[in-house]
Amino acid sequence: MSSPEFPATPPLARSTLDRSAVRRRDEAWLAEAWSQGLVLTVDPRGRAMVEDRPDGGVGLVLVPAVDAPADAEHWFLGVDPDGTALWAVAAALPEAEGVRAASLRDVGHLLDARDAGLFTTAAALANWHASHAFSPRTGLATTAVEAGWVRRDTDGNDMWPRTDPAMIVLVHDGVAGPDGRCLLGHNATWPVGPDGVLRFSCLAGYVEPGESAEAAVLREVAEEVGIPLSGLSYAGSQSWPFPGSLMLGFHAVADPAQPIRLDPEEIDEAHWFTRDDVAKMIAGGFVHPETGVRMSLPMRSSIAFYLIETWLGGFTR
Repeated sequence: MSSPEFPATPPLARSTLDRSAVRRRDEAWLAEAWSQGLVLTVDPRGRAMVEDRPDGGVGLVLVPAVDAPADAEHWFLGVDPDGTALWAVAAALPEAEGVRAASLRDVGHLLDARDAGLFTTAAALANWHASHAFSPRTGLATTAVEAGWVRRDTDGNDMWPRTDPAMIVLVHDGVAGPDGRCLLGHNATWPVGPDGVLRFSCLAGYVEPGESAEAAVLREVAEEVGIPLSGLSYAGSQSWPFPGSLMLGFHAVADPAQPIRLDPEEIDEAHWFTRDDVAKMIAGGFVHPETGVRMSLPMRSSIAFYLIETWLGGFTR
């Protein structure tokens, strides 16, 4: 089995965007930047218009500000390396020939670094704005200020976009080569896919108040599958704006001889898989030897897939 090329960074952690936060209060500069900028439209389902490229990649469709929805709030994302101001609006997507609507989950890994950073930031802002039309502290209506990076209620109280830290970990046995195994679980709330396919992924959970990310890894693994860890290393992070998480990724080592004790409300099935098993899941051809159920992995835009892919290629610390 050949090893994949090492993926340098999680797919939604890539960006070339200069956020230019210092410009967010400069109304004169923003007005000029809007008039000459390019705009990404995100619809209520978190989709944007994309075009498929001959090389198999996907590109975002941005339009001049004059062609953007006139009555929609617009949020300043940053400045492109060539100096172009980039914006986002939340509105229905226009119909056009040769383009299609797609979500960040579906195409994040197919975008180049510029577009991955744009779409991830726009989706995160859109989700935050949609859920904060009223202040959770005062109940008063809010409006977007500071180029979309603050919402202010009618008494002048400000709110900023929030990000919830969450940990995600690929537990493996530390064995190199094809005999190495990793532990993947099926979340009890995940629906069965087409043709009875079950999706298996890394273990994950939110970091609780007063808790470090490393402590959350130990706690979540113990709660969900009941096994202790003997080693833990940080692997990387990426935004997961569904609706507003920062996923902190880890690799961890555990002994497959330890009995698995599931929390059925969280994980209804968990197994150790060899590298050959995982490679077959990626290829779409792995069937559970006992149940006969077809099994799949998380979407390629996720940090879960990144953690699995790095382990598959032997790239763990």
